[in-house]
Amino acid sequence: MPNTNIKKVRTSDLELKDRLVSIQRVTKVTKGGRTFTFSAIVVVGNENGIVGYGLGKANEVTTAIAKGVEDAKKNLIKVPVLKGTIPHAQLSKFGGSLVLIKPAAPGTGVIAGGAMRAVLESVGIRNVLAKSKGSSNPHNLVKATVAALAELRDAYSVAEVRGVSLSKVFNG
Repeated sequence: MPNTNIKKVRTSDLELKDRLVSIQRVTKVTKGGRTFTFSAIVVVGNENGIVGYGLGKANEVTTAIAKGVEDAKKNLIKVPVLKGTIPHAQLSKFGGSLVLIKPAAPGTGVIAGGAMRAVLESVGIRNVLAKSKGSSNPHNLVKATVAALAELRDAYSVAEVRGVSLSKVFNG
C-alpha cells in the first residue's frame, strides 16, 4: 500500500548533514581484465525532522559519495519528531529487511544498529528503540527505516485527516 502522507521538502534553506552508511567495491570482469567501481549509500538530514537517502556510483570513492549526497537531497521527507522521539511504534518492510521502531523515554538514547542508527540520528530522533529483523543488507535497511519514518503520523495530522478537534482524537 503506497503511503500518501509523504511530504517532499525543498533543500534551498536547509542545513543538511550527510552520513555515509555503506560503500561497496564492485568488480566487473571484462576481456581486458577487472574494472573496479564504487557504490555508496548516503543518508542526509537536518537533525530536525527531515531525512533522505541516496545511492551514488562512480569510479572513485569521493565521486560516488558526492553523487549519493546529491541523490539524497532529491528524496527528502518530513518526519514528525515529538520531544526527541517518535509518536508511535511502526513496523515496515523493504525487500528482505523488516524494521521495528518504538518510542522511548527521555534518556534512553538511540538503541539501533548500523544503517538504522545513521537514519534515525540524521532525522534528529534522540530516544528510540529499534530492531532489525531479517536481512541486514544496508540498502534495504535504510529503505525500510525511511519507509517506517514516512508512515509515522502525529496527533495533529490525524485530527486534520479525520476533520475533528485534537481533544477528540484522544478522547474518542
